Amino acid sequence: MIRHIVFFSAKDPQNIEAIRDGLQKLAAIPHSLKFEVSLNHKSDPLSDTIDVVVYGEFADEQALTAYRTHPIYKETTKIVKPLREMRLSADIVASSG
Repeated sequence: MIRHIVFFSAKDPQNIEAIRDGLQKLAAIPHSLKFEVSLNHKSDPLSDTIDVVVYGEFADEQALTAYRTHPIYKETTKIVKPLREMRLSADIVASSG
């Protein structure tokens, strides 16, 4: 299983909800086992620059690739990219056990 985690910061704090709403569209892509879009609670003062977090679980690399190449993903990128300042992504292969 692959855990896909993406962190976003907004150029303007007024765009945080629009970023979250745009990213929520990704939930319609059928290739994830689990998918969440959440606002950062910002309880850690060292990480208060992150506004929105995407978390997804995928069975394998093929499922993650299918997700990234889906038309909804491309549409979402067009919506969110102009609103975001930063995007950091990590793909973690989960160990069994």
